[in-house]
Amino acid sequence: MNHALRRVSLACLVMFLLLLVNANYVQGFEAGKLANGPGNGRTFALQYQYQRGSIVTSDNVPIAASKHISGVYSFQRYYPAGATYAPVTGYDTPYTKTGIELAEDRLLAGTDPRLAVRNLIDLVTNKPRKGATVQLTINSVAQQAAYQALKATGLPGGAVAIDPKTGGILALASYPSFNPNKLATLNGTALNKADQKYLNSPQQPLLNRAINETFPPGSTFKVVTSSAAFSSGKYNPDTRYYAPTNLKLPETTHQLINYDNSPCNDGSNPTGTGKVPLIFAFTVSCNTVFGGLGMHLGGAALRHQANAFGMNDPTLRIPMPVSASNYPPVSNPDYTAYSAIGQYSDTVTPLQEAMFAAAIANQGTLMRPYLVQKVIAPNLSTLVVTVPSELSHTVSPGVAAEVSRMMADVVAQPYGTAHSIVANLGGITVAGKTGTAQNGANNTGLDDAVFTGFAPVGNPQIAVGVVVKGGGLGADASAPVAVQIIKAYMSYLNSSKSK
Repeated sequence: MNHALRRVSLACLVMFLLLLVNANYVQGFEAGKLANGPGNGRTFALQYQYQRGSIVTSDNVPIAASKHISGVYSFQRYYPAGATYAPVTGYDTPYTKTGIELAEDRLLAGTDPRLAVRNLIDLVTNKPRKGATVQLTINSVAQQAAYQALKATGLPGGAVAIDPKTGGILALASYPSFNPNKLATLNGTALNKADQKYLNSPQQPLLNRAINETFPPGSTFKVVTSSAAFSSGKYNPDTRYYAPTNLKLPETTHQLINYDNSPCNDGSNPTGTGKVPLIFAFTVSCNTVFGGLGMHLGGAALRHQANAFGMNDPTLRIPMPVSASNYPPVSNPDYTAYSAIGQYSDTVTPLQEAMFAAAIANQGTLMRPYLVQKVIAPNLSTLVVTVPSELSHTVSPGVAAEVSRMMADVVAQPYGTAHSIVANLGGITVAGKTGTAQNGANNTGLDDAVFTGFAPVGNPQIAVGVVVKGGGLGADASAPVAVQIIKAYMSYLNSSKSK
């Protein structure tokens, strides 16, 4: 009997010790996780008793705020401009957050350690806790222009504008978009209905196409191929290069052709058997020239140059995570020819397209793209200020000037692929490159339309990247979107200077 009692006592002792260890572990190591977990009813209710900080544009337009409501909760999130800024703000639901709402959550909620002293003072003085204000680099005029221009196409796409000198993102738009107010509701039934509607929509409105969908760059990748060629020291814009109508590719029966199977003819090559200057081939976008040039440079050189422009980087944050643009390792000459003109397995985000132009506009220095300009505490003191920083050195200033010269001709020359936009520029000089990318997965039956460019040519203030899925020619669908963004932003700058 004593032996049996001893075993029971030992078992009880072990269970008691395990319970004690578990209780201490939970309190010591799991307290924060449990307190912040979505299943914690006290935390859930508490987050709506305090006023969450606002999100504003660089020109102080509120795009996310908290309004006072009656009932169990004191505040509810709302988004004054809805779908226009949704890819930037994201949304704040009772259970999930995205975009800036997620990336800057602790500052917006007022729980960041940098606000601890302020929260303590508020507690002592019996003032309600309030979150910090996050001011973005987004310009409201450029953002509205970007979204409206994308919406006018009626096709899925994304557009990004960057200040090439700082890396500050001036516009980040995606279409189709969504109304984040539908997801900010505190009514569980309404929230579930809206969530399921967006998740099940074939248009994928919750997908941020500006930074999280990749597309073939098409001929805009010739900016990268040209940069690699000029950086080798063996070529310049005036170098004459073989320009066949059909480029025979080694180790295959396939041939690379130009758009409409036309010869690359500057007046001296009517039969498509001679040579043309690289600047002419770039301006009219000759595939056979750049396919041949790419094979000569080799896949490794192109990949190295693509990496310098920010491709193949899965760590990029703005602060939201950005899907990596991809230039895969290529060794076969035929695949290299296709990748040199932005086909094969090349893929880019609209942000990456803007980064191409921004690097060239900034004399070869690519600044790190970012969205948060500064964070302001409730007492109006500044908590955070983003200092612009260099992401990479893409090319030398001399090479950047050479590529810039070619991009300017794409728009300025009557035979340039983007010359059609000149009539709508209002005197603004634009350097750019169009792309018509074969995707093979569009309901329209048309290629993706792509554009990268910057303006003004002599003193760049804005770099833009646009992709319109199924838009056809880059000059027809994406370049006009870029024009609207550039015109809106330049008008804003000019009006600001005159005040």
